[in-house]
Amino acid sequence: MSPASKSRDFPSMSECRVGVYNSIVADLDGTLLLSRSSFPYFMLVAVEAGSLFRGLILLLSLPIVIISYLFVSESVGIQILIFISFAGLKIRDIELVSSSVLPRFYAADVRKDSFEVFDKCKRKVVVTSSPVVMVEAFVKDHLGGGKVLGTEIKVNQRTKRATGFVKKPGVLVGDLKRLAILKEFGEESPDLGIGDRTSDHDFMSICKKGYMVYATKSATTIPKHGLKSRIIFHDGRLVQRPTPLNAIITYLWLPFGFILSIIRNHFILLMPRHFVRYTYQISGVHFTIRGHPPPPPSPGTPGNLYVINHRTAIDPIILTIALKRKICCVTYSLSRLSLILSPIPVVALTRDRVSDATRMRKLLEKGDLVICPEGTTCREEYLLRFSALFAELSDRIVPVAMNSNQGMFHGTTVRGVKFWDPYFFSMNPRPSYEVTFLDRLPEEMTVKGGGKTPFQVANYVQKVIGDALGFECTELTRKDKYLLLGGNDGKVESINKK
Repeated sequence: MSPASKSRDFPSMSECRVGVYNSIVADLDGTLLLSRSSFPYFMLVAVEAGSLFRGLILLLSLPIVIISYLFVSESVGIQILIFISFAGLKIRDIELVSSSVLPRFYAADVRKDSFEVFDKCKRKVVVTSSPVVMVEAFVKDHLGGGKVLGTEIKVNQRTKRATGFVKKPGVLVGDLKRLAILKEFGEESPDLGIGDRTSDHDFMSICKKGYMVYATKSATTIPKHGLKSRIIFHDGRLVQRPTPLNAIITYLWLPFGFILSIIRNHFILLMPRHFVRYTYQISGVHFTIRGHPPPPPSPGTPGNLYVINHRTAIDPIILTIALKRKICCVTYSLSRLSLILSPIPVVALTRDRVSDATRMRKLLEKGDLVICPEGTTCREEYLLRFSALFAELSDRIVPVAMNSNQGMFHGTTVRGVKFWDPYFFSMNPRPSYEVTFLDRLPEEMTVKGGGKTPFQVANYVQKVIGDALGFECTELTRKDKYLLLGGNDGKVESINKK
């Protein structure tokens, strides 16, 4: 019996009982993922590993891709996507985007019923027409897959850049999927094969059982905590999955968003403090302020130390707007131009614990000071470990819980140019910020007054802020984030050596 005739016998995935099978081979797009289109993920590679211009070229080429897919072959359509997205890019950049950007979008689209069957099997193989380099990190780390059979891209070994072409036998579609599985399993047939389209029938026909995954309104995605590992850190500028419609809207908004960001960052912030909040809101930034901040210090008394969690580069600026007065901020790794353009006083630290502590104590003698002890931003609902240095500086500690929402662009980056972070945040049509002032630390919970260790104080402040936000406290650090997302420890000298 030919694969084509046998394909008519494949029952629906809804008839598959969840049980323990020795092996499974599953397609990715449309099977393990709800969406059948791989275009958004190629767009992410084009934009995040390449540039917005490359992403625009990919978007404009979409009609050609669709025509090729429908009237020539699926293989040709995918080859066009690969060439435009990959050609000339460093393979290291593609790998970093595949491990730090794509998993968040893949994870939000994992189909519940398919994954439950996939997860119960012992030997899990994913077969896909997408390049292996794009999907392997997600499949292994978050789906628990053991092997990815996909399209292999050609790399110039001298320059370590992708050529845009694929290795033989070509794009893995149709019969090539079947041949790849035969090579992987040998004479042994996989117990289960699941796919979602006619071209998957070839590989499903060599499995002991095959099931078709149909697009239905009742299909749901699995919760994030249901995957094999949590996504705490991720990078990239785009907030929403760049489907063709989302991508068109984003590119149409870009020129207006850039002008709006200039107005928000360089005109509104120069206004008197009492008016900035309201003019900011008129420009589309939504503010929510909760709690009551303490009054400014009286002459001759040390200032308050505002300890905030870190969501975007403009956290300290937002705090000063909420306080309606300028306060000094300390930070690491800020460019000279950013220091010059900052609307509030900013003092750069050196990462030398003794000299930094001395500098901050002098600043507190002059007035209020704001510090972000996480040392870096975290986008998800987690708090990184708080550095204990702030607890040694003052007993007048005021925790402040910060939260933000960005609908189109992320205002933080690891691999991108940090100078643009405030501008990308301000380019969002309607970003929002929530500032919650918490009670000043009681004397018994401080180092001098209560005899607590700096680490006890830091952990207590982290928990207080975490409880106020509903965020989970972790032991993860700035170094953990940069090693995962950027392949370095986050220090300027390390980045320059990369």
